[in-house]
Amino acid sequence: MRLDWVPALSRPDLLAAPVRSALEGMQSGGRADVSALEVAEIDPDLADTAALVEATGLDMQDMANCIVIAGARAGQERVCAAVVLGTTRADVNRTVRTILDVRKCSFMPMDDAVGRTGMEYGGITPVGLPEDWPVLVDAAVLGRASVVIGSGVRRSKLRLPGVLVARLPGARSVEGLAL
Repeated sequence: MRLDWVPALSRPDLLAAPVRSALEGMQSGGRADVSALEVAEIDPDLADTAALVEATGLDMQDMANCIVIAGARAGQERVCAAVVLGTTRADVNRTVRTILDVRKCSFMPMDDAVGRTGMEYGGITPVGLPEDWPVLVDAAVLGRASVVIGSGVRRSKLRLPGVLVARLPGARSVEGLAL
């Protein structure tokens, strides 16, 4: 299966509302060259990274996953997103926990993540997350010419330069984020 990549903002129907809004804001604010972001329509059953790689022959090294993590300190919730390559997993119990400065953290429950991001489960992306959420990006993501990530909906994927992921609002590169 071949994916047909087009400029992301040329197909707003393939983007979740928060993703579209974030891209439009980035474009008008001159914060990033959004022309480098592309979108491709996929079968929603292929939203899972492994399934998409198997169906398309994309390199797993060029896939990135975004997870939403929550913890609490002194009764105050602390939330972040973590972006790692598809070949790795985020070090939630050590690196993310330390960055959030919490005793314990875990993946945000699916219903909460979907409700709070305005994105579909299996399509959550670092583009368009709530502005007060830090986005931790594994340094290995920056080394990829491009990465494929969610678009906020299960029926499409975004492709963008790896270095651009760390330029997204709230994003910062973190060495050792991935296991």
